[in-house]
Amino acid sequence: MSASPIENLIKSLACLPGLGPRSARRAALYLIKKKETALYNLAQALDAVQESLVVCPECGNIDTSNPCSVCSDPKRDDSLLCVVEEVADLWALDRSRLFSGRFHVLGGRLSALDGITPDDLTIESLVERVRSGKIKEVVLAMNATLEGQTTAHYITDRLENYPVRITQLAHGLPVGGELDYLDDGTLAQALRARRPVS
Repeated sequence: MSASPIENLIKSLACLPGLGPRSARRAALYLIKKKETALYNLAQALDAVQESLVVCPECGNIDTSNPCSVCSDPKRDDSLLCVVEEVADLWALDRSRLFSGRFHVLGGRLSALDGITPDDLTIESLVERVRSGKIKEVVLAMNATLEGQTTAHYITDRLENYPVRITQLAHGLPVGGELDYLDDGTLAQALRARRPVS
């Protein structure tokens, strides 16, 4: 017997990060009670996003325009490139409004345990961007995890033959912390205190 649409809604909501079965039920009940406003608006927003979502071919950001709004911004400094693991990290750094350069999303981080190798990430396209000669500084904004730091070291090794300054965010970031969960003040301090990678 198939599940009812309400049960399907609860199951779908429960798949979202931060929502367990109880929170999903509460969210579903709220949407059902406010179906003319909240449920309708959510359905419209989800439909619009599904129709217009695109991965930026330049940086890997997710947006509704191609290239994305970050890459098409003429006020950004083309000589600065910030490398992040995921789109959420790009959004967190961009939200701080302290980094005026371009971004590159790797699509994850190296992890032997999970079988993620350099071929699974966008490291080759990063090397190509640096090879173009426009970039003067690469800021490695990896999460302060073992895998994040391993990824940063690998990228540093790949870029060592290019005339580019390589820096990383200051280690004031909490170990095990992820950029998307940090407040703007912590991100600002980490960007200001970035240092060369030795």
